[in-house]
Amino acid sequence: MRLKLVYAFIFLFFVLILSRVYYLSIKSNVYYEELAKQNSVKTYMIEPVRGFIYDRRGDLLAINELGFSISIKPYLHIRKKNRDILDDEIFNILQSFPDLNASELKRTYQKEDSYYNQDFIKVVDFISYDEMMRHYSTLNLRKNLKIEPQVKRKYPYNEVASHVIGYIGKANTEDINQNPISKLTGYIGKSGIERYYNEILQGKEGYREVRVNALNKEIEELSFKSAYSNDLNLSIDIRLQKYLSEIFAGNSGVAIVVDVSDGSILAAGSFPEYNLNSFVEGISVSEWKELSNNLDHPFINKMVNGLYPPGSVVKMGVALSFLKSGLISSASTFTCDGFIELGGRNFRCWNRSGHGHMNLKHAIQHSCDVYFYEGGLRVGIDRIAPTLLNMGFGSKTGVDLPSEFIGTVPSREWKMLKYKREWNAGETLNTSIGQGSFLVTPMQIARYTTQIATAKDVRLHFVKNADENLTKDIFSQNEKNFLPYIKEGMYAVMNEPGGTAYRYFSSFPIKVAGKTGTAQVINFSQAEKKNIKESDLEYYTRSHTWLSSYAPYKNPKYSVTVLLEHGGRNTTSAKITADIYKKLIELGYISVK
Repeated sequence: MRLKLVYAFIFLFFVLILSRVYYLSIKSNVYYEELAKQNSVKTYMIEPVRGFIYDRRGDLLAINELGFSISIKPYLHIRKKNRDILDDEIFNILQSFPDLNASELKRTYQKEDSYYNQDFIKVVDFISYDEMMRHYSTLNLRKNLKIEPQVKRKYPYNEVASHVIGYIGKANTEDINQNPISKLTGYIGKSGIERYYNEILQGKEGYREVRVNALNKEIEELSFKSAYSNDLNLSIDIRLQKYLSEIFAGNSGVAIVVDVSDGSILAAGSFPEYNLNSFVEGISVSEWKELSNNLDHPFINKMVNGLYPPGSVVKMGVALSFLKSGLISSASTFTCDGFIELGGRNFRCWNRSGHGHMNLKHAIQHSCDVYFYEGGLRVGIDRIAPTLLNMGFGSKTGVDLPSEFIGTVPSREWKMLKYKREWNAGETLNTSIGQGSFLVTPMQIARYTTQIATAKDVRLHFVKNADENLTKDIFSQNEKNFLPYIKEGMYAVMNEPGGTAYRYFSSFPIKVAGKTGTAQVINFSQAEKKNIKESDLEYYTRSHTWLSSYAPYKNPKYSVTVLLEHGGRNTTSAKITADIYKKLIELGYISVK
């Protein structure tokens, strides 16, 4: 019996041994083959080169400058015996490029050096081609250094169109989590077109799959896929864009020039601008402070992120609500004595002496506030607000720039939702002349002006999607029938005596229609108040001035919207508008017959 138990134990022991051998040799074969493959096959990701940005005529607005990066072999810090080698390699780099910082190079290296990292560690992101060529042969012979081709984003026109083009910057942890390619390239679009179309411009990564030996030396290339990227062609003309920068010199504000036929933007700027190239490698502390403390806010893209009362430029939309109501016709008149009394308070016209009897055309021509006060009381906010909302106020224009603001159209519902309070008649008066809580972006005013010019809504854009329908009808036939009365008033503003812009356009080579406006300055923050010098206080509390227009009057081709903050230091919104139209004529966009 005992002998049988011994035999049974021996039998079971050998069964277990054979089962284990079977598992290791047969069942685990696939697993260990995969491990062996991972040990012998390496995949190198190939970063795409960012696409170029061109203007409408093919001039380059964003390019990639050719240069080189410098990387150092791993394990030189974690292994104490190799630290002298690391110091020696950093010393040799500094011998060639003394402007680099030794401590910074070492910190960069230490951050990435570990037993798990088998790749060379990049310590210098970019050295220009000309600089590197003087030292390339010497550095390239050092086995612990790797010199590789590298590109750096460059903006040939520096600050021109900075808020449109935008810039790229080093990708942070959040960027990398949301966009894995930015981990490979190290950069991502931070603002403007560079950010809005980042996925198109950055392209797709490629890869190389190679077989390596135990010493990590490449033996054979197994597969290869090239990286690729896409270029972008913008609708802007850099010649006109540069001109905007010139005529806005020393002033702050916005200018937007639109082709009203398809909504393409020919030029657009938020002023003052800033040098895009400062942000590619990282802006200096002193330059950052200077820009941050600038009371003209160069960092804000005022085209889509600036909120201003529209002032009198909104009177055409308000007038449309008057005519739609049936309570006021184009021939209806109100008498302006310089003010209107409501609830024991005087609401004044800008002309304290009054304008006398005003019909619709003359009220727009002379920008009579009392006409719109009286009309607003008769028609009511419940008719005015829906018309303005239908024209795009209080919503995004859809222009291809990031983080667009929507603004505010005051209404009974809006006030109750925001403040839990009832609407009052005085707020109707303020809304009727574009003041009070009414806030818009300059891009919204540009779209609104193209709507009046063409009787259709066009999506404004810098890059046109060929498959996208950019135009739509927002006006009823009845509303389209009313637009000519409004456009007559806009014509009179620019071309008839008494018009608020007549001085600059009375003898102009083409007929322009438009509307001027004044926007009150919104209160400063406490931080800004501390930075304002007493000598500058008068300037920074002055109202902003608008002029939004289109031309030629009978056959509209382009609209020009100008907002000049604080009325301008050395020019006017009307003068800037006239200069832009002259440049459009000079460049051949508008012909003079």
